[in-house]
Amino acid sequence: MFELENERTELLKKIEDDLERKQYAHLRDLLLPLEAADIAALCEEMDDKVPLMFRLLPKELAAEVFVELDSDEQEILIRSFSNTELKEVLDELYLDDTVDIVEEMPAIVVKRILQHSDPDTRKSINEILKYPDDSAGSIMTTEFVDLKETMTVEDALKRIRRTGPDKETINICYVIDDGRHLLGLLSIRTLLLSEEDDVIHDIMQTNIISVQTLDDQEAVARSLSKYGFLALPVVDQENRLVGIITVDDAMDVLQEEVTEDIEKMAAMLPSDKPYLKTGIFETFKARIPWLLLLMISATFTGQIISTFENALAAATILTAYIPMLMDTGGNCGSQASVSVIRGISLNEIEFSDLLQVIWKEIRVAVICGVALSAANFVKLMLVDRLLFHNQLVTIPVAAVICSTMVCTVLCAKLVGCTLPLLAKKIGFDPAVMASPFITTIVDAISLLIYFQFASAILGL
Repeated sequence: MFELENERTELLKKIEDDLERKQYAHLRDLLLPLEAADIAALCEEMDDKVPLMFRLLPKELAAEVFVELDSDEQEILIRSFSNTELKEVLDELYLDDTVDIVEEMPAIVVKRILQHSDPDTRKSINEILKYPDDSAGSIMTTEFVDLKETMTVEDALKRIRRTGPDKETINICYVIDDGRHLLGLLSIRTLLLSEEDDVIHDIMQTNIISVQTLDDQEAVARSLSKYGFLALPVVDQENRLVGIITVDDAMDVLQEEVTEDIEKMAAMLPSDKPYLKTGIFETFKARIPWLLLLMISATFTGQIISTFENALAAATILTAYIPMLMDTGGNCGSQASVSVIRGISLNEIEFSDLLQVIWKEIRVAVICGVALSAANFVKLMLVDRLLFHNQLVTIPVAAVICSTMVCTVLCAKLVGCTLPLLAKKIGFDPAVMASPFITTIVDAISLLIYFQFASAILGL
């Protein structure tokens, strides 16, 4: 990727200049040393010049660039391709990339893609599309090297040389029997370091970590990250090898899942489009449901204030500190919930750890609450009373505020750490129990605590 923005800007100027002067040979030489992702990033800035730039690239590089483009640019290119050009691009794509493109395109474009795919590819595409979204089967590729256990190393290397150019990876080869049951695997390193007459059965690794076609794709991606694999074999319920998932696909899944969690934690419905590619009405639909729910739930906070209206009238100074107490409680709850949600997503925390999590948050809450209350007491006495000469800020009033602070922080931490785990236990996404939802709950709790202390200490 471009390290500096000015480097990217300078390159764009050169490209525009070459296009304007029709110096296509120079433009081609300018693009060839670049990585596919960088060329795709440049294409996104060129709008209607993308088809021309694309046709200047060699077939293999053009296919890599095509995969890196977003769906809008891909659709523009597909519509501009002749039938021959489309078939050439499709022939260079790996199967899982083709499936990703098919899933993003409108029906008329999908029909054209399938028409110009060879029968075997078309059959494989249809098979992968049958798997549920978010499953391992939906992101796998069927382009891998398979070997038989009776082969010698020499036979295996011959097979890799013959079939390898069409496979997504040859770093790991998978050993299967006549029924395609997964028996073992071995790396290209093992093959190269073995004797030519060694039998695959004797050198293959039989301790295999595999996933099933219906396993959740996020769990699969985390398995790849956990074990440091470049690929994971995908088997059906009868342990027949049907595909592999490579690390690049796993990275895409993790990025999508993190984005989805962030959107849920911000009280928005997940979107599968980039921000600038999402229409205004789509953005509105993603945000309004939670905004309506949170707005309605916030009326409970107003109802609590109304209930204690007489108490506030008797000690109006208490009103000034309501926002501070509610905000502090909401922030404390958000800190706890985000930490727990992240721990859940990384499989560091399970529901069985609930008591341990609660005990930890109680101790943290006590320390935080006391520290915040002490700082707040100093601020009330020195700033509010002495500096601003607010004589209504008395020791009893400060006691109400500081006592509420300690209890609010404790309750907020407990709510923030328990709700995500409870949500996970009953089958909801823990990310839903993030900042906005918890803040609304904590706001109501902090007000109840505040007015209870006010009644007890000030006799309201």
